[in-house]
Amino acid sequence: MKKNHLNINKQFMVGNGILAFAVILVIVIFLYSSYRLQRRAAEGHTYAERYAVCLSRGFAGDSLRVHVNDSLVFCGTVPADSFRFEAPRLADECVLFVEDARTGRTSFFNLPAGGGEVWLRREGEAVLQEGGTLPPGA
Repeated sequence: MKKNHLNINKQFMVGNGILAFAVILVIVIFLYSSYRLQRRAAEGHTYAERYAVCLSRGFAGDSLRVHVNDSLVFCGTVPADSFRFEAPRLADECVLFVEDARTGRTSFFNLPAGGGEVWLRREGEAVLQEGGTLPPGA
């Protein structure tokens, strides 16, 4: 009779072990699929909006490096006093960095979420933003 009692406890423990293993396996499957979906969503996210950066006056002949967030979008000498180039929107919140190679100064400008035009001018050593930004088509 004692042997039958031990056999029931053994079966109960084996059943609990199998159940615990099944729960852990289901958790691992859900975590793996969640991480895979997050990575796929992050890789494929692109923005349609673009920024038109207009250097209006005071930049002719200067060597500049212009970044949007951490991406270099223009590097070179500005050919004329009125110069325009386009930069893509790369994230939800973007910052424009204008670095002057001659002085080593860096100016920062917040960019709007909807894209648009950014007008910049130079006064002395400072780079200033003219009148904010315009949305596309305005």
